[in-house]
Amino acid sequence: MATWADVRRLALALPGAVEGTSYGGQAWKVRDKAFVWERPLRRADVAHLGDAAPDGPVLGVVVADEGVKHALIADDPAVYLTTPHFDGYAVVLVRLDAVDVPELAELVTEAWLTKAPRRLAQEHLAAGRTDPAT
Repeated sequence: MATWADVRRLALALPGAVEGTSYGGQAWKVRDKAFVWERPLRRADVAHLGDAAPDGPVLGVVVADEGVKHALIADDPAVYLTTPHFDGYAVVLVRLDAVDVPELAELVTEAWLTKAPRRLAQEHLAAGRTDPAT
């Protein structure tokens, strides 16, 4: 399954992406806008999730809208989740040790596309590079 090294490699392969921090954790940004980041569960998250709380690494991922977020969670709750902290936000949490690398690549690319400046995203897509692994 995926690792932080995979997240780093995939994110930094995208134009303008840089690695930084957000609230003390790793974050990958484009033009100062985070698109994926390390998101350890907080006490309130664990209390809300109860026995369903993952004990492995959790990645925060920006998605296009809340419909996408809810569809991902409904389609694969073993991989995707949310907490009340993200109610009203187009962000999904990903159990990093449960997602495969090709799916992670798609998530990272789509997240980058939501935050990248339009011209940069269009240039990237026009070049035919939709997979950061290429």
